Amino acid sequence: MFRPVLFALSLLLLTLSMAWSAPDDKHIEIETRNTALVIRIDKDQNPTIVHLGQRLIRPDEYGKIPENGKRGEDYTGLYNSVYTPAGGRNLLEPAIQVTHADGNPSLDLRYVRHERKPDGDGVVLTTIYLKDPQYPFEVTLYYKAYQNEDVIEQWSTIRHTEKKNVVLHKYASANLYIPAENYYLTHFHGDWANEMNPTEELLSEGLKVLDTKLGTRADLFQPPSFMVALNQPAEEDKGAVLAGTLAWSGNYQLAFEVDPLHNLRLMAGINPYASAYTLTPGKEFTTPAFLFTYSTSGKGTASRNLHRWARKFRIPQGQGNRLTLLNNWEATYFDFNEEKLTALFTDGKKLGVDLFLLDDGWFGNKYPRNSDRAGLGDWQENVKKLPHGLGHLVKGAESAGIKFGIWLEPEMVNPKSELYEKHSDWVLKLPNRQEYYFRNQLVLDLTNPKVQEFVYSVVDDVMTKNPTLGYIKWDCNAVIYNAFSATNPNPSHLYVEYVQGLYKVMERLRTKYPTLPMMLCSGGGGRVDYGALRYFTEFWPSDNTDGLERVFIQWNYSYFFPSIATCNHVTDWGKQPIKFRTDVAMMGKVGYDIVVSKLDANELAFSQQALKTYEQIKNVVWQGDLFRLASPYATDMASLMYVSDAKDRAVWFSYLTKNRYKAGSTAPVRLKGLDPAKNYSIRELNLYPGTKSTISSDAAVYSGNYLMTIGFNPNVDTQRTSVVLELTERN
Repeated sequence: MFRPVLFALSLLLLTLSMAWSAPDDKHIEIETRNTALVIRIDKDQNPTIVHLGQRLIRPDEYGKIPENGKRGEDYTGLYNSVYTPAGGRNLLEPAIQVTHADGNPSLDLRYVRHERKPDGDGVVLTTIYLKDPQYPFEVTLYYKAYQNEDVIEQWSTIRHTEKKNVVLHKYASANLYIPAENYYLTHFHGDWANEMNPTEELLSEGLKVLDTKLGTRADLFQPPSFMVALNQPAEEDKGAVLAGTLAWSGNYQLAFEVDPLHNLRLMAGINPYASAYTLTPGKEFTTPAFLFTYSTSGKGTASRNLHRWARKFRIPQGQGNRLTLLNNWEATYFDFNEEKLTALFTDGKKLGVDLFLLDDGWFGNKYPRNSDRAGLGDWQENVKKLPHGLGHLVKGAESAGIKFGIWLEPEMVNPKSELYEKHSDWVLKLPNRQEYYFRNQLVLDLTNPKVQEFVYSVVDDVMTKNPTLGYIKWDCNAVIYNAFSATNPNPSHLYVEYVQGLYKVMERLRTKYPTLPMMLCSGGGGRVDYGALRYFTEFWPSDNTDGLERVFIQWNYSYFFPSIATCNHVTDWGKQPIKFRTDVAMMGKVGYDIVVSKLDANELAFSQQALKTYEQIKNVVWQGDLFRLASPYATDMASLMYVSDAKDRAVWFSYLTKNRYKAGSTAPVRLKGLDPAKNYSIRELNLYPGTKSTISSDAAVYSGNYLMTIGFNPNVDTQRTSVVLELTERN
């Protein structure tokens, strides 16, 4: 007898949930050139997200949007909260969870006011102030919209003026809400020398969490970057895609929750694991930034958005120059002296690089750094290896016509070191527990201001004594075992304050040395994020430099990071010929880690010419738009192209990745990103001595329309495993 009444009530609730906003609702539009994030403030001052997607032409129509396409009754009114609080009426995963000074574990965040102002060239900052109506507890949300790049940077600050401390149990950077029929998450996983392996999966109801608990080298197993395709699986040039990445170099958590109404909730921020944060009255806690871009034309557009943003706004000298280098590691490992290194300077000049990089093993006297078991932390030149010091080497390299750079790992220490003997309280280790080592080393306690000063001074002393030093490679090879600080009064602050301490050091160094080239290395790609890349000009993607493996590794990094920041070295890893390895390295910032004296005449001549060619094309590769043409996961080859902003030049790389019978480019490859009205000639670059191109230099000129509609065959096969082509505008 109650069924008709229940049905009518359900229908009424559904109708109300799908209704347009009330007349007194307020809307806050955070817009870029093509994207809009719209926040609705209702009569009770509840802030909710009602739109994240394509920007509407008429802003007044945002008020007509239903409650974000909800498919039924939201019992809480918080499913699409702009920053979901825990406790109270929330039933789902929160963005913020606190315990007030009086023990109350609930939070209610209501809108107070907002403001919008310009924040640089083509950038608009929207600030939204929220407050708990019963407690002096405030959250401020920041949305920095990069208009031309279609990127939004979001973070939050948290403060209170309660009488005693408040404990923050969770404190996300962002909380987004997106409606679609289906959600396809692409995330990445791996290990040392096996970074950035993609997995795409359909999200179902419930919670999917990506996180790390490693402390340092946090991206070792999984980076804080992802893509979500809406409705259909992600494609390169089709479909709606949200690409996001967290700018944080420590423990993070990315949570994807398909709610009971089949809408997607996304929370990104610092991992709350072992990180309850005690916030004192009046102190402000700032979360790291979450960056995202929304594309209606596939993964390719999302990537290009992030690349343009990173080059202009985040990476130091992102629109400037980079140095090619020769590293001594594979030539000498720990076994070198001044004479050997001086000979390598000559090799570097002969090869044609800009800089020589001295890697690990140059320091330690009481405990000489002759292996990775001793000396780390004792940053004085080893008097047996380098009796005349680093200054002698710097001058020697400059006399040979190249610059000199140095490897450092200042956050770490070997137990067998003078630093450990003098300052064991500076080391992260547990009391009453046996020390456990990662690569025979421990992590220094960067939550300690004295340690921050020490780490800063390691770099500053080297630079002060050698002011013409041209490059620093900053390594970080250990995760945080033994997670305990002897000096931090708040043990659960360790993971958070370690990263904050690291950033304080980096900020000081980058302020004092604003143009110094610095490589971000972490045993490979263990720290590739836009938090650290605020301070580094480039990053080391992986210790795996096998040419074939690097095709896949660099392919996946390219979804989020531009080529100018990607260090690619030619080494002896792998079985591919030197041409293949060089061609792969040219899709970024080229370096060498080879024994030049062991190259035969053809290999040396090829390498010398390749560097000259690279000098001519590097700006197109570094600053051009990237278009992926053929995926190594779906075809026999990888093919991608960089197109200049003026669309007058392009550099096209293709590689054979499957060595089966008749594998290769059996048909024309359709190009992308060209001007259909322009005409282009095509010529092959990086030909190995004694070989001829199968692509005639007298070939006809092709229109951009033809090349993007019909295509062109680069003739990749088992005899031509890597092909580099240059397209140049012709009248």
